[in-house]
Amino acid sequence: MYYIYVLKSAKDGRYYVGKTEDLRKRFKEHNDGRVSSTKNRLPFELVYYEASRNSKDVNTRELYLKTAWGKRYIKQRIKNDRK
Repeated sequence: MYYIYVLKSAKDGRYYVGKTEDLRKRFKEHNDGRVSSTKNRLPFELVYYEASRNSKDVNTRELYLKTAWGKRYIKQRIKNDRK
């Protein structure tokens, strides 16, 4: 399986969109500070993810979620999030 995921930084409240084949491992890497693009924004919470059997679909979806329309979509999807 391939995953597209959205993390929320507890430090600055901003979101990070990424993709991976092993969601648990990648989430741990982010929170352990082993990802250079996020190591200064720890800790992270996983707030959204999607799974697909096709890597091309995940690549396309990641690009979409990084657009203004995609960011609006994510905010709408998690608007009732407790935190």
